[in-house]
Amino acid sequence: MNTEANGARQAPKGPHAILMVDDEVHACKWFARLYGNEFTVLTANSVDQAMALLAQRGHEVAVLLTDYAMPARDGVALLSAVRREYPHVARLLVSAYADKDMALSAVNQGQVEAILEKPLDEALTRQTLREALATGLQRSRQNALLERREAALRETLGFLAHEVASPLATVRGYLSAMRERHRDVPEGEGGLAYIAQQKPGDVLFMIEAAQRRAEYAQSLVSTFVQSARDASLGDASASLRASELVAAVQQEYPFDAGEEAWLSTELNADFALPGRRDLLYLVLCTLVKNALMALRPQAAQMQREPEVKIALTRAASAPGLPEQPAIRVRDNGPGIAPEVLKRLTLEPVTTRADGGGSGMGLLFCGRVMNALGGAIEVRSEVGQGTEVMLYFPFADGRPPRAAQEPRAC
Repeated sequence: MNTEANGARQAPKGPHAILMVDDEVHACKWFARLYGNEFTVLTANSVDQAMALLAQRGHEVAVLLTDYAMPARDGVALLSAVRREYPHVARLLVSAYADKDMALSAVNQGQVEAILEKPLDEALTRQTLREALATGLQRSRQNALLERREAALRETLGFLAHEVASPLATVRGYLSAMRERHRDVPEGEGGLAYIAQQKPGDVLFMIEAAQRRAEYAQSLVSTFVQSARDASLGDASASLRASELVAAVQQEYPFDAGEEAWLSTELNADFALPGRRDLLYLVLCTLVKNALMALRPQAAQMQREPEVKIALTRAASAPGLPEQPAIRVRDNGPGIAPEVLKRLTLEPVTTRADGGGSGMGLLFCGRVMNALGGAIEVRSEVGQGTEVMLYFPFADGRPPRAAQEPRAC
């Protein structure tokens, strides 16, 4: 049996309903009629019916109120199953005085959070249901938050594994090259060895490049560890300013020879960042990497001087909206074809499939910005370069007064 006492009222999304379980049909009808003016009431006449209903609509149920004495399987069996399979649901038990010892045992085992004795007192029952509903909603929000954190960590770990693979592959390549050039000196030279160079400074270049990439890979792993720690502790406190984030990328990103000179910054419009350094560091490193990889072919062809500029600014994410803090990453590379541009932040698509690109970078960046309450926008024109805007929420969630109110003429 399944009764919606207030069927004319549109049910809100998420857990909101009270599930009443009693083998006496008239008791369920009486309960739905009496309490349906305040709560969304669902009913079932057995443990099996209740579990079948939960299998279909468990996401709607916030509170379970069940009678103890029922044929086949009793209310405690139902409470145990719900505790295991639907942990967000607040669990209440209705019992007669004769069943009090069994009811107390259920409380002690953690299967039930409150007991209501028959006959139900209306005022007490309403207050208990209100409190249980609030508990169920709080648990549901906590569970949803944990699920989002777990999903974010899984996604970040996958993205991190892809990002770390590239610098480590370069390190392995340099080490292999040096191993091939390794030469032992003749015996009697004190156990010395040397690495043959194809040109002066060749070996030192490989050592320094490998070191930079190893340090970058280490910073990425440290970033993930910090992200995992913050997620487990629920720590979303601000820890740095946008200028500090840009400085960290400038110092730690493993630029190839000469590429560091391509990068310039404009940091006058500094602002406090929401969240911590970890995920935002990954986002900005991803955008810098994309820009550099787009510029490398034109640098080799000596067509024009490559440029990547990171600017802290204020901009409106859409016409009519107030300006908000933003980070702009702009390059003068070849740009992105329109048919690719419109898909970049919506699905995995890459302009560098031949070079190992997965298309997950901008998707990851977009999800990070959305989670922070911000947004990402990619603008590009073939032959004119690419610009990526990272829009951040205001510190207190509201634009400054000057941006909210019309100016006086």
